[in-house]
Amino acid sequence: MRDDAVAGRFEIGEGDGIVFADYRRSGDLLFIDHVEAPPALRGSGAAGRLMEAIVVQAEREGRTIVPVCGYAAAWLQRRERTQPR
Repeated sequence: MRDDAVAGRFEIGEGDGIVFADYRRSGDLLFIDHVEAPPALRGSGAAGRLMEAIVVQAEREGRTIVPVCGYAAAWLQRRERTQPR
């Protein structure tokens, strides 16, 4: 995953496309404002792979993710339900 801190964007390349998430850092919070995959990658799991990389990055930085984007919120809820306890 590429972190373009100046643009506030995480990106991963998938085939010929780029999946991205616009974000903001504030204190120990990481706001995920928007997640987008090009039409050709939708339904392929590419955005989910990006979200997983974002979770790893947030954990590494000791930040809590605040999902502003509906996709990010739904993905995090699904992940929470499927994670072993």
